Amino acid sequence: MTGSIQVIGVQGLPLIHAGDDVAALVCERLPVNDGDILCIASTIYSKSKGYTKSLAAITPTERAVRLGKLNGEDPRFVQAVLDASTDIIMEHPFILSELSFGHIGVRAGVDQSNIEDGMVIFLPPEPMKAADDVRKRIKEISGKDVGVIITDTCGRSFRRGQTGNAIGWSGMTAIRDFRGDTDLFGHVLKITEEAVVDEIAGFSNFVMGESNNGVPAVVFRNCPSWTGHDNLYFSGEEDITRRVLKKEWS
Repeated sequence: MTGSIQVIGVQGLPLIHAGDDVAALVCERLPVNDGDILCIASTIYSKSKGYTKSLAAITPTERAVRLGKLNGEDPRFVQAVLDASTDIIMEHPFILSELSFGHIGVRAGVDQSNIEDGMVIFLPPEPMKAADDVRKRIKEISGKDVGVIITDTCGRSFRRGQTGNAIGWSGMTAIRDFRGDTDLFGHVLKITEEAVVDEIAGFSNFVMGESNNGVPAVVFRNCPSWTGHDNLYFSGEEDITRRVLKKEWS
C-alpha cells in the first residue's frame, strides 16, 4: 500500500426509482479512478431494477398467516419472505431463510424501509451479476476499471447489532487467503481466510447509515490488492450453525 485508504460517501444521489441508471448517477457525482471499490446498497439497486412489490398485491398462504400470527407480522409481508426464500431454516422468533444465491438472512432480506408505505423491497436475485453489470456500466461511462460490491445489512449470531455484508461483488475475490503464508514468528497459517468484501461492506455501512442519511453508495480509494477465492458461503455440510437450527425446527 502506497498511501492512506480514502473512504468517500457519494453525496447528492436522488431517491431511486425503477429504470434509473445507478452507475451513471454515481459517476455524475463522483469521478471514479482505476482501482476504486464502489459499494452500493442493495436497496437502491433493487429499486432501480423494480425488485419491489405492493403488499396489496400479495395474497398470503395458510403458512404465511400462521407465521404472521406467530411472529406478530403482516402475513402479506411474511408471504413476500417465503416467496424470496429457497429454504426456511428457522420460523420463530423471526424467519431465517436461505436465498437462491446462497445467502442466509433474517426475513430473506425483504425490507420495508427506505421505500414508500405499503411496499417491500427484495434483494437482487442475482447479486453477483448485479455487481458485474454495474462494474461494466461504470467502465462504459468513465473508462475506469473499478471493483463493485453490493451490500446488505445483516444481523449476527452471538452479537447485538447489524453490520453491512457483501452479497455480490465483481473485480475482486471475496476472500483473502492466507493459508500457507507465515506469521511474524514463522508459523505456517493453516486456516486464516479473511472475508475482505464483508470488511469493506461493513465500513461502507457505517458511512451509509441506517436511517435518513441518504448516502447509499460509498467509494474506497487506494485499497491494496489481494488474492484468494470466492467461496464466501459455507456449504450445507460445512455450516454447523445451520445444521443445529434445522434440527431444532425439523
